[in-house]
Amino acid sequence: MQALLTGEVVPSGIDLNFITSNHPRDTFDRMQGGQEFDCSEMSSSEYICHYAAGERFFTALPVFPSRVFRHGFIAVNSDLVKNPKDLEGKKIGVQLYTMTAAVWIRGLLAQEGVDLSKIEWLEGAMESPGAHGKPKPTALSPSKQVKISQNSSQTKSLSDLLADGEIAATIGADLPTNMGKAPNVKRLFPDFKEAEKKYYRDHGLFPIMHLICIKRSLVQQHPWIPSSLYAAFVKSKNLALQRMKFLGALRYMLPWLPAELDEIEEVFKDTGGDPWPYGVEANRKTLETLVRFLWEQGMIDRQPSFQELFETVRLPQWDI
Repeated sequence: MQALLTGEVVPSGIDLNFITSNHPRDTFDRMQGGQEFDCSEMSSSEYICHYAAGERFFTALPVFPSRVFRHGFIAVNSDLVKNPKDLEGKKIGVQLYTMTAAVWIRGLLAQEGVDLSKIEWLEGAMESPGAHGKPKPTALSPSKQVKISQNSSQTKSLSDLLADGEIAATIGADLPTNMGKAPNVKRLFPDFKEAEKKYYRDHGLFPIMHLICIKRSLVQQHPWIPSSLYAAFVKSKNLALQRMKFLGALRYMLPWLPAELDEIEEVFKDTGGDPWPYGVEANRKTLETLVRFLWEQGMIDRQPSFQELFETVRLPQWDI
């Protein structure tokens, strides 16, 4: 995205006003709740859920600016939980049941043999009492019985409740704030990097967190906009990948970036060393899995097709 922010990459025919936000929840709430932007980054699960529920304010581009493996984002009270099956019958904290990170984590736990129907969920903020943001509500399918309550404590965050043993684990987009401080707050998968690499080898999935949504009314008025934006997003991403691989001066504050790049080439050899492909076809398996997880977890009543969810886009035939 950096090249779009700086203006080095300019979408054809569009005078782009690029607004940055330091927290995705703020962006999502402003777009879903107030439709403040013509186009924005958006939670994949929230977009799909609202679409499946009949809302058609937005359409989406097959651009995925955020992807994260999530084995490392399952924290447990080690006095209560030693392995994934121990989570059954427990209360687990989650920032939002409907957030994409939680969808992927529940999916991988189910693949580990955990019966999700035996878990009770407590929603709340990880770092403070109360709620996580101000999301637009997502109605759950009445066909699924999911036990969800809200953190009603006036003094304790999910992190505090975990350390005190009032909940057995937390999942979500963030780790508990007392990770590394409270001795009984630990990761469920201590060697999470190896677990995530194995997950990719076994399933071929690098979980998609966010996509790009755009106001449907704007696309109806200017049907060329999706392809123009998509081409710019692809060009900007390719520039970022190219520059990350330049080792004359390290691009990021990662001391062992050269070794990490070698590892990326090895793990993602099936995608030519590009862990971040855009487009529906390059991400079909991952997107199909996300939609299936949403359905299995009671968040949608039907599994919409990609033709419904994403705009048809094309890249220029020549880039001169």
